[in-house]
Amino acid sequence: MAAKILIIDGDISLSTVLNDYLLSRGYKSHVVHTGQAGQECLRKEPWDLVLTELQGLGINGYELLKDIRHRLPNIPLIILTTRSDREDQMRAFQLGCDDYQTKPFTMDILICRMEAILRRVRAFEESKQKVFKLNGKVFDAVHQTFDGKHLSSRESDLLMMLCRSEGEVVDKHRILVALWKEDNAFTARSLGVYINHLRQFLTPAGYGIIAVRYRGYKLVRNEHL
Repeated sequence: MAAKILIIDGDISLSTVLNDYLLSRGYKSHVVHTGQAGQECLRKEPWDLVLTELQGLGINGYELLKDIRHRLPNIPLIILTTRSDREDQMRAFQLGCDDYQTKPFTMDILICRMEAILRRVRAFEESKQKVFKLNGKVFDAVHQTFDGKHLSSRESDLLMMLCRSEGEVVDKHRILVALWKEDNAFTARSLGVYINHLRQFLTPAGYGIIAVRYRGYKLVRNEHL
């Protein structure tokens, strides 16, 4: 499946050329010209990789980078910018970017860098744990079963996200974008229904799901409820 690339860049001429080039190479790319528009795109649907400038976005580029990394800690992110100072590069890496390219850049080399990052991400996702033991009860995300009982695909994917971060809050926005492809009132209500259904499966195993207000959900043992 073609990777979905979001370009956030106030340079309309360059970003349009880059977007056309990515489309010609088979990527599903989309370009926006402000940081606010970029944040909105990231809230509405999932992306495989983000290319963003640090300036000319209508908001502070470093704050945008910090916000993206907070909301989507695992999304690959490459900086494309005219800022070439060592301090700018160090700050960007400290805030979580995966690569830093100064303008002008060679598009073929950019593609190579993107693909190298995407390969690592795909390999990591494929290697992630898919079978979990919860107090002797087995959750198998491959076969979508919990203690021998069948789960729907969405229930299984949701429980897998919670199991992989057991004891930690999984961001609500991250769940909605990953499983419903959009974050709105309707999908939020649907998520609540699925959470309650999973609680019924988890109670006999001595586990529960805590709703953390304004943040998300956390899988915990009953003694921590």
